[in-house]
Amino acid sequence: MNTDKIYAEAIVNEYSKKSATKVMQLKKLDRAAKLPAQIFTYTFGIICALIAGVGMCLCMGVIGEGTTVFMIMGIVIGLIGFIGTAVNYPIYKSILKKSKDKYAGDIIRLAREIADSEE
Repeated sequence: MNTDKIYAEAIVNEYSKKSATKVMQLKKLDRAAKLPAQIFTYTFGIICALIAGVGMCLCMGVIGEGTTVFMIMGIVIGLIGFIGTAVNYPIYKSILKKSKDKYAGDIIRLAREIADSEE
């Protein structure tokens, strides 16, 4: 067994241009359909959790002066953060549905081509 030949073939495979198969195209379309919803959901969820945390810190007097005004302000800010995290999933489902509808035709066509070629 010639290890130099195997190594050379591995290098050639690494640098040679890959032809996009239909399965790879299908995976890319699926990723493109799901990515906008995921990016929004993670970003919005993190921001709302941070807002809720700031509200809790204001309520407990960790930040601010610990007066009644800051406590009420903390409750309001915390509720805004909690409401944001509560509506995050329905917004995610809505964005995902719109995005899937946008790519559905291409994905179904490509999936049928793949399924028909395997028969």
